[in-house]
Amino acid sequence: MNALISKSIIAAGALAAFALAAAPLAASAGEVHNRVVNQQVRINQGLRNGQLTRGEYLRDEGHLAHINAQRRFDLHQNGGYLTPGEKYHLNRELNRNSGRIYVTKHN
Repeated sequence: MNALISKSIIAAGALAAFALAAAPLAASAGEVHNRVVNQQVRINQGLRNGQLTRGEYLRDEGHLAHINAQRRFDLHQNGGYLTPGEKYHLNRELNRNSGRIYVTKHN
């Protein structure tokens, strides 16, 4: 069973790295991108050290994937840049998601 979880972590990490690398370079060094990567690391660490169950891991991954999809869509719409309003909205969603990760890792 641990081998399956380890393979899931590796696959999710590779998929996240590929998805994040596919984003336009102009915005990839930005604050929002860094926060997405940081939350991805926190989720993976939670699963690896047993703080998250598989279901909690999948739920947190889903929330983060939704935020990252919105970021990529916004970047695509604006030629690789985020407007101040989009940054505000994404940061607000990331704040909420960070709280969710904390709660699921500490329940």
